[in-house]
Amino acid sequence: MTEKLATFFQNYLQSESFFKDKMVLQSNYVPDEINHRDEQIQQIARIVAPALRLERPSNLFVYGKTGTGKTVTVRHTLHNMVEVAKKENIALRYCYINCKLKRVADTEYRLIAELARLFNKAVPSTGLPTDEVYNTFHRAIDDKRQVIILVLDEIDQLVKKIGDEIIYNLTRMNTELKNAQVCIIGISNDLIFSNTLDPRVKSSLSEEELVFPPYNALQLQHILTGRATRAFREGAVEDGVIQKCAAYAAREHGDARRALELLRVAGEVAERGGSTAIAISHIDDAEEKIERDRIVDVIQTQPKQFHATLQSILLLADKRKSILTGDVYDVYKAVCQNTGQRPLTQRRISDIIAEMDMLGIINAKIISKGRFGRMREITIGLPESLIPKIKQIVQSELGMEDTSGVADVAAQEKLDRFEPEEVKEPEDIKSELKSTPE
Repeated sequence: MTEKLATFFQNYLQSESFFKDKMVLQSNYVPDEINHRDEQIQQIARIVAPALRLERPSNLFVYGKTGTGKTVTVRHTLHNMVEVAKKENIALRYCYINCKLKRVADTEYRLIAELARLFNKAVPSTGLPTDEVYNTFHRAIDDKRQVIILVLDEIDQLVKKIGDEIIYNLTRMNTELKNAQVCIIGISNDLIFSNTLDPRVKSSLSEEELVFPPYNALQLQHILTGRATRAFREGAVEDGVIQKCAAYAAREHGDARRALELLRVAGEVAERGGSTAIAISHIDDAEEKIERDRIVDVIQTQPKQFHATLQSILLLADKRKSILTGDVYDVYKAVCQNTGQRPLTQRRISDIIAEMDMLGIINAKIISKGRFGRMREITIGLPESLIPKIKQIVQSELGMEDTSGVADVAAQEKLDRFEPEEVKEPEDIKSELKSTPE
């Protein structure tokens, strides 16, 4: 076996790769030129330009669906501005934080500690009062007259994990600084995110707003063609591949990031299969693989209350094909009891279920129960082959060692009361769950 592996790796090194520069197709790549975003670049540049005169620019909030070029456009614009500042010896700096990353922005303490570290101030991972961490950051930036532009990508994820008070504290920071000035640029995929903010936070943060429209198929095709020329060797991509990638992404709300990922994964699939070039059929294989990986990634990055709700749905799905929201909440409370979490209200769990429906993890259809009112009927929207892996991820995130996911006797009793495929009225379900076992 060792000899076979050595032979395989030797042959791999000697074979010609499809790729010249795979980095060009990755999401963290910032190109020299941003296509089809000239208007947005100009708007951002006008808003942040006062920083070159050491004047604090207005805070900016950037909206747009995933893959519409928000992050790359903001970073491209700020990078060019900082280069000008360096040449002119202007004290200007920008800091970028991805708020979706764990252990970076999942608590207020960690976020401010990360900012302090960016300015070479060592802060322990835990142990200090949050006020002291703020003071450390203030001292780090207030030693001279300068403007700092703080870019908070996926800012909606930050607020979900911490709450909007952190945004208020950051926006009011300038009142405590004597020399430095801080400007905040928030980036969000959620077009209605600001509607959920406290009015005080919203008024202090959203001084300027900018919405990025999705790319159309022709724009995506142009972007892909330029990237493919740099990413692949000549002749590695068959005719029609770029067009199909663009069509797929245009169907998914004009997501350029998805189009680039699709092209990259198609190249990897073709290379592993020993093909001579990337064919249209490889796009279909890549689409299926990416969809599976996307679901797993989405579920892993959600908070524990999301996992507890999903665990309840998965447990009930073993008993019946369709589930009502009332069923989920009763089992969810037992799961919380077993994992040491404080249960949320039924209204909040209903919001989480709606979010799962939006992500495609479940299908939630509103049905009428006559005089009992309207409610959601839930079915699992995941591929059957993926469900065991999802169960394992959810149980691991919740710290459940029991393979059934529920070691708690009370929770198991509640689950045992749901017979497979038995149709029950809401009142019957409630009465059964409240009754004690014989």
